[in-house]
Amino acid sequence: MKIETSCKLKEFRKFLILSTCQTFIPRSFKLDGEVFPERHGREGGVIVEAKYKETVGSVREVTFVKAREVLKISYNSKSGRSKLTWTRTKGEEGKLVGEASMNTVVNLASAGILSGLNLLKGEIDKP
Repeated sequence: MKIETSCKLKEFRKFLILSTCQTFIPRSFKLDGEVFPERHGREGGVIVEAKYKETVGSVREVTFVKAREVLKISYNSKSGRSKLTWTRTKGEEGKLVGEASMNTVVNLASAGILSGLNLLKGEIDKP
């Protein structure tokens, strides 16, 4: 499913946690809004591009980075069916574009990025 919508950085961070490390993210990392999961590799890669970024820990295949002034985040699912890019437009707002599997759509909705009304109408674009 094609995705093209706007969302806040904190919403996309919540989506990343739901999609990559919800069951094992350390509580302190989850509570810190500047900590993001990253995963390197051809399949399932998550890359955070920011002006300031430092590694703060890792669990399993996920590295946690503290990032400030995030410019762009690229997300690729392990299955290869979802490829999303969040790009900052102004402040903490950004544009999210790409392709999403149904599982990814569920996680986007759970993170507050896609509304149920948009999904019922079959619309993924939101102002």
